[in-house]
Amino acid sequence: MPANGSAGGHEPPLSIMTDFNPPEPIANLLARIAAVATPGRHAYAVGGTVRDTLLGRQPHDVDIAVDGDALAFTRELADALDGHFVALDDENGVGRIVARDPAAMGVSHIDVAQLQGTIEEDLRRRDFTIDALAAPISGRPVIDVCGGLGDLAAGVVRMNSTDVFHSDPLRLLRAARIASELAFSIEPEIAAVIRARAGDVLKAAGERRRDELARIFALPDVYPALLLLDDLRLLDALMPEVTFGRGVTQPDDWHAYDVFEHNLRAVQALDVMLADARADDERAFLWDGLWDALGWREPELRAYLSEEMSEGRTRASLLKLAGLLHDVGKPQTRTLEEGGRIRFLGHGEQGAEIARRIMRRLRFSASEIRFVSRLVEQHLRPVQLAQIGEVPSRRALYRFYRDLGDAMPAVLLLSLADAAASRGPRMTSVDWSRHVLYMSSLFVRSKEEEGILDPPRLIDGNDIMSRLKMPAGPAIGKLLEALREAQAAGEVTDGDSAWAFVREQAETLGTP
Repeated sequence: MPANGSAGGHEPPLSIMTDFNPPEPIANLLARIAAVATPGRHAYAVGGTVRDTLLGRQPHDVDIAVDGDALAFTRELADALDGHFVALDDENGVGRIVARDPAAMGVSHIDVAQLQGTIEEDLRRRDFTIDALAAPISGRPVIDVCGGLGDLAAGVVRMNSTDVFHSDPLRLLRAARIASELAFSIEPEIAAVIRARAGDVLKAAGERRRDELARIFALPDVYPALLLLDDLRLLDALMPEVTFGRGVTQPDDWHAYDVFEHNLRAVQALDVMLADARADDERAFLWDGLWDALGWREPELRAYLSEEMSEGRTRASLLKLAGLLHDVGKPQTRTLEEGGRIRFLGHGEQGAEIARRIMRRLRFSASEIRFVSRLVEQHLRPVQLAQIGEVPSRRALYRFYRDLGDAMPAVLLLSLADAAASRGPRMTSVDWSRHVLYMSSLFVRSKEEEGILDPPRLIDGNDIMSRLKMPAGPAIGKLLEALREAQAAGEVTDGDSAWAFVREQAETLGTP
């Protein structure tokens, strides 16, 4: 990572627009907002809305600054746009309109803030020059009082003033997120300040830190963003459990990196594997091998990965988070046996608990925590289904599908990324194809081998209670689950064999 905090991997923009001409959906929305504003009220598009428009990017939300009572205006605007009103900051007059129908409104939400003085004074108080830009919602001239247009053209994130991080420590993380999203560099002075004050980011609320990190993990290229966080010492502050793996060595006959870099490289592999299109570089064989083998399931897998789990956060972004955390339990479980063998027994279970702790600290939802911790705990499971060279049994596959549920495809992808990160530059396209074909076979069998995923119901709980004179209780559930597993394994195929199996199991459990 360059010392100036560059996001890396991209050239800065050679030119930008010099006039505010938002794309049609945003222009239409601004016209509707202008129609609500009373005569004499000053309203401006500000910050990221102007910045992204000038860069030719589609804004995902709209930021508005108005004079007068901003919360009253936001309520009125929410009614006019058929959106939900949310008060974000009563004291400073900041409100939000959440779209009931983002397609109809043009964006997912609109943030409205009350001007503190003139628009020029307001812009000077903003964090970075490229966000200190405004344009009247009913006109085109861009207002730039801090040199933001020049920094946009140069591809640089620069502070507006030296105290921007004091007033809001989340800006330490926000600088890295913006640089990563735009593929900009961070001006050396601001990078030095962030390194010196990285620990202050913990003063920001966990939910706010989560939202910035979630936007980073939603990027198509998360790996360079993590390198930037590490270079700025923000990763040490936000996830010390991850950086604790720095210098923790692994068996060099298989692993190319220490634990810390291995986790980062797993994310890099996922970046390549999950990309929308093939990148023409030395890692392209990861994309080729994966989608050559799984092309028949690509639409289904793409839909699965893009599905939102909570507040806009997708499975794909959480899978990349799991990639960063998948071996986080290794430093605590590392042992060196006689003869020099390094082992990490139980690191999946330990890592899952650490992942839960990290995600609770960042206020992720319960469903997201379950998903990521399950991936971390089970990331070795696919390669443990059978001995090397053998085909997994139907019983082993049934248990795998049962235990993983809808996390199964993500676990298979994480296991592949783990293999790619373990071998690093030693991974050949031939080795990779072998790994992918094995994982693909698990996908195939989950779809094509009848009875493994969902064996037909031969007996239900009422049948067992009636015929065997058993009371309702946990024993009934245990018998039914044992029966389903026996069916999946092909040991029970019809009603007669089902009853014989249930009677035998009931005797084993000591039930009537």
